[in-house]
Amino acid sequence: MVNQDSISKTVKLVLDNDLSLQDALSRKYGNYTAIARLIKPKVEKDLGRKVNFESLITSVKRVKPRLQLAQQGIEGVLARSVVNVRTDVAKLSVEKSKRSLESARNMMATYQEEFLQVSESNSAITMVFDQKLLNDIHKKFNDDDVLDEQSDLAAIIVHSPTEIVRTPGVVLSIYARIAENHVNIEDTVSCFTDTIVVIRMGEVARTFSTLTDLISECRMKMKKHSRGEIPR
Repeated sequence: MVNQDSISKTVKLVLDNDLSLQDALSRKYGNYTAIARLIKPKVEKDLGRKVNFESLITSVKRVKPRLQLAQQGIEGVLARSVVNVRTDVAKLSVEKSKRSLESARNMMATYQEEFLQVSESNSAITMVFDQKLLNDIHKKFNDDDVLDEQSDLAAIIVHSPTEIVRTPGVVLSIYARIAENHVNIEDTVSCFTDTIVVIRMGEVARTFSTLTDLISECRMKMKKHSRGEIPR
């Protein structure tokens, strides 16, 4: 019993730290055996010994992921979210340098009235903007600094209430629903209450439909909760 208890506790800790596996379990599309096989090396490393595979599967089945426990909070945020689409969008990624940073800052001041999102990593700066600005923006950077340039994109913008900032799992639910429909996310950024997902133009209708369906499902569940049809 002590042995099984230690396995169960370790499995719960591993799953609590992996939101994608929590989502798979909470929405019941994850295969217990496959998940057990996936986390087995991590569980054995944390325990410092080999574990029986059947015991591992049993522990996975018994876990109630934190995401599942927080599901109503996630649904509450999504139920009050709205989706907008911005078509004819382009993306430009450049190598990060003092010059490119200055150019990006100047650009944000110049195009305040336009759709423009800038994100920065340790080595690159990525800009997502209206496609009509592509030539002008490209000219502000050296060709040697350009890492990637794409056009014919669209930005799906999910605007949520401020509770999204304190509710873990909301953005994951958005990404998971998009991935389930085999849509590749070209770029993404979160800006306070907006979750912006960049996709190919040809996938706009499918992505917009799947996200509006997700929001409608959450609104329906919240109504059922308020009527007492679903226990809290």
